[in-house]
Amino acid sequence: MNVENFALACRFLPSTYVEQGKQSRKSHENYIKILLEHKKLPVKGWDRSTIEMLLNEISTMDSNNFLGNAGIGEREGRIASPIVVQRHYGLAHGIGRSGDIAAVQPKAAGSSLMMKLTNAMVLDAIRIAGVRSASSCIVVPMATGMSMVLTFLTIKQMRPEAKYIIWPRVDQKSCFKAIFTAGFEPIVIENILVEDELRTDVQMIEKHLKGIPPEQILCIYTTTSCFTPRAPDSLEAIGKLCKEFEIPHVVNNAYGLQSSKCTHLIEQAARSGRLDAFIQSTDKNFMVPVGGAVIAGFDDSFISKISQTYPGRASAAPVMDLFVTLLSMGVEGFKDSLIERKGMYRYLQKRLQQVASAHGERLLVTPNNAISIGITLSSMPTKHATELGSMLFTRNISGARAIAPGVTKQIGSVTFENYGSHYNNYPYAYLTAAAAIGLKKDDVNTFARRLDRVFRKLIKPKQLKLKLENEIISVSSSNSSFRN
Repeated sequence: MNVENFALACRFLPSTYVEQGKQSRKSHENYIKILLEHKKLPVKGWDRSTIEMLLNEISTMDSNNFLGNAGIGEREGRIASPIVVQRHYGLAHGIGRSGDIAAVQPKAAGSSLMMKLTNAMVLDAIRIAGVRSASSCIVVPMATGMSMVLTFLTIKQMRPEAKYIIWPRVDQKSCFKAIFTAGFEPIVIENILVEDELRTDVQMIEKHLKGIPPEQILCIYTTTSCFTPRAPDSLEAIGKLCKEFEIPHVVNNAYGLQSSKCTHLIEQAARSGRLDAFIQSTDKNFMVPVGGAVIAGFDDSFISKISQTYPGRASAAPVMDLFVTLLSMGVEGFKDSLIERKGMYRYLQKRLQQVASAHGERLLVTPNNAISIGITLSSMPTKHATELGSMLFTRNISGARAIAPGVTKQIGSVTFENYGSHYNNYPYAYLTAAAAIGLKKDDVNTFARRLDRVFRKLIKPKQLKLKLENEIISVSSSNSSFRN
């Protein structure tokens, strides 16, 4: 209620009671005022009632929620189901306009305000996470792969003769398929094996840069967050090459925003070399439903070009999910989740080490990967190594990946040997697990217990078989001696 309505309420209630209600309302409004003034994450997370109050206020600003509105166009925010209305708080118009996904929409002032505030809070979160010099970002209603496609097509407008993308190998389908979907030809750079860890072959990238006309190269497309034993790419060294050869640099930072290691690499590459855009998933970094990504960079005009490349309007659902989540977390909640994730990485490492030691295995030594951990599977044949992953899944362990040599996969025109291991001749079968944001101690303990049981189930039959074979050999040897 406004001031006048509170005054009228005094006709029905004692003025002291009305004043208490008025002060309560003012407390909620002060949170909103600070958000609009500072355009940053609130220090402390908001309570549910304040968030819902803001969403309801924003909703009244969209034309489909105007009292007495008569919409006569083909897109008027009509919603058939009351459940859907409730789910979206009546915000039906989406975001953007036909020429720019970041443009303010006349029929949807409330949705547009939510979009602008979300972009501002995400940029604040990116800086808090470690990319302090980032200057601009947009939330798009697409997962990481399609967001890469949008970024490549934007660069294509500035480099019309380009047909190649240089890409250090990482065995993940969507990031690689983005190259073909955008209409480009990949130049795959194989990694270098250093002990257990796979690292970027920077010299090979430089060789290609010297051998191909620069106008024919769209960009170098690097990766930060990835499954072990692959390490994040050498962004700083690649950034310097991009600056020297005047080649754009795009980073797949899918779930790297939660890792200070990954954000540090991005920051250093931008400061000492060239980095045009880095793309991250909303669900992997902010714990919201799948469907959104954040495209960020260091040049406002370039990020604006990307938003103008997106054709038509877009769903506001991923934006709303992120808007609500960021208000709920605040700076303190976001920082706490980043700190907790680091602690869970160390705890997962400790528990996996215990399981490995109990079964004659060891952890892969991958010091540059601060999210994913690997454990060797040398105590079992390849068949059992691949079976282990499915056995864990049927025991309600999701996300672990069992990789064994011998898998060949073709994606587009490229054939990958030993797909899944990021390398043609990786010497071990192994299992990976990730200490991602939101992981809890109970999750790790449950995983460790079930992994131990699966090891015992797979190894025990093998040991019994060897025991029987040894007994047969022993008996045969005795019989032979007796005959002699």
